[in-house]
Amino acid sequence: MVFIQLLQSLGLPYEAAWLLSQVLIITIMISVLLVIVAFVLLADRKIFAAVQLRRGPNVVGIFGLLQSFADLIKFLVKEVIIPSGANKGVFLLAPLVSAITALSTWAVVPLDDGWVVADINVGILYIFALSSLGVYGIIMGGWASNSKYAFLGGLRSAAQMISYEVSIGFVLITVLLYAGSLNLSEVVNAQRDGWFAFSFLFPTFVIFFISAIAETNRPPFDLPEAESELVAGYMVEYSSTPFLLFFLAEFVNIMLMSAMCAILFFGGWLPPLDIWPLNAVPGVLWLFAKICFFFFLMAMVRSIVPRYRYDQLMRLGWKVFLPISLLWVVLTAGYLLASGRVPL
Repeated sequence: MVFIQLLQSLGLPYEAAWLLSQVLIITIMISVLLVIVAFVLLADRKIFAAVQLRRGPNVVGIFGLLQSFADLIKFLVKEVIIPSGANKGVFLLAPLVSAITALSTWAVVPLDDGWVVADINVGILYIFALSSLGVYGIIMGGWASNSKYAFLGGLRSAAQMISYEVSIGFVLITVLLYAGSLNLSEVVNAQRDGWFAFSFLFPTFVIFFISAIAETNRPPFDLPEAESELVAGYMVEYSSTPFLLFFLAEFVNIMLMSAMCAILFFGGWLPPLDIWPLNAVPGVLWLFAKICFFFFLMAMVRSIVPRYRYDQLMRLGWKVFLPISLLWVVLTAGYLLASGRVPL
């Protein structure tokens, strides 16, 4: 509304002011998100190095803080190499699909009370749908590369993401039952009396967190890339900017899943206790701190836990998480009905 009023004061009609304000908000959000992703990538490398008693990036800039920007310049100026047997159109379209779907999901993520690009009533379904579409970019890249390693990586990614999306879907149903809304802002407001992670939904939070790691192809579930047998998998034929877009999509999705953990189970922008000085801190800073915490947990899992075999990955998704998440939907509905807390 602030942008709209400012633009209307310059003489623009309401429709033009609204459209221009949306463009400005989206541009600012994407720019900030890309800068944050650059430092998140550096933090991921630093944490991994610290666990292995190495230094990590420490040359470009103070403490290596500009390493990600140096990598960005390198990717942008390198030549885009397309394999001679590849389907060139699909080959170049695949990373765009992955990057655009990953960035688009942030449109419904509330950063604070009222700080959201699109405060739609089906925000959870929107994120679930777009994250499901992201797998098409990986499949397209694996198929268009005309390489057996890339093709196998794409097939693995499709099977893996579909398997763990089923469990994530049932987890989202339990959150919906507790909050009584698919609107992410309403989900956060429903946790003012207590975060969902410290309630009957704690087991679903554990399932969601582990499934989020598998959904984003992070170690120990990085079977689609699997350097030991697939030599980088679906990205093996990519270089320069297309490779950068795949890498960007992966880390944007990691940040999204960290944000979803915070919003769905840990109160989003709400402080741990509604007391001064905790409630004096801006909500966006609380959300950012929670996102950083969950990303740190994911980075530590990557550093410590050895990679699963593919049969172990599938067994965990279909024989452990799926039955438990389905059972918890039934138990959650029964618990809310017995305690008279069914949302209207």
